[in-house]
Amino acid sequence: MKRLDKYNYVRVSRSDDEGGRTYDVGGTKLPSVTSILSRTKDQGFIKRWKAKVGEEQAEAIKNHSSKRGTAMHKFIEAYILGKGYEDLTPIGHEARPMANKMIENSLLPINEYYGSEVTLYYPGLYAGSTDLVCRHNGMDTIVDYKQANKPKREEWIEDYYMQIAAYAMAHDYIHGSSIEQGIIMVCTPDLYLQEFKFQGVELRQWKHKFLKRLDEFYKI
Repeated sequence: MKRLDKYNYVRVSRSDDEGGRTYDVGGTKLPSVTSILSRTKDQGFIKRWKAKVGEEQAEAIKNHSSKRGTAMHKFIEAYILGKGYEDLTPIGHEARPMANKMIENSLLPINEYYGSEVTLYYPGLYAGSTDLVCRHNGMDTIVDYKQANKPKREEWIEDYYMQIAAYAMAHDYIHGSSIEQGIIMVCTPDLYLQEFKFQGVELRQWKHKFLKRLDEFYKI
C-alpha cells in the first residue's frame, strides 16, 4: 500500500484512568471519542447482559475480546506499513486469521493511504485514534477495524458510526480536508466479515448525532 504524504499527523500522548481515556493536546487533556460515547450511552443492554452471564464472566469476555482486537490491529498495521509481525500466543493465533480475512477481502483493493493509527483531535472538545485514513474508490475515507464475537446489525453499532463521524470532523478541521466516506470493517472469530459504508447525507447525519452526544457529555 502506497503512503500519500499529504497530511502531517502528530503523535499525541494518551492516558487511561477511572474517568476514561484522555489525550494531552498542547497541555490540554481532551476526552477520547470512545469515552464520550461510553459515558453517554444507554447502559441498559450491558447491564442486562452482565446480569445474564455474571460479572466475572462478562469481564473475562470483555478482556479476551480486547486482547484479540489489539492483536488483530497489530497484524493489519504491519501489512499496511509493509513490515513483518508475529504473535505466537494463543491470542495471536486467534487474531491472525481475522486480520488476514480483513486484509484479503477489504484492504487489498485500497492502494493508497494517508496514515495508519492516526491521532486526531478537535481543539478544546475531543480526541481519538482512527485505524486508517485512505483513498477508497476515489474518496478520502476513514476506516475503523472491529472484532466481534458475532455478526452485527447496523442498529447495534451506532456508536461505531458516530466514532468515525467524530474523526472525520476532527480531520477536516485540523487538516483542511474533506473526508467523504466512513467504513466500519467487522470480523468474527469464525471469519464472518462485514463492511458498513456511509457517506454524503448519512455521514452528515451521524456527525449531528455525535454532536448531540458531545453536548450531553459536557453537561454531565
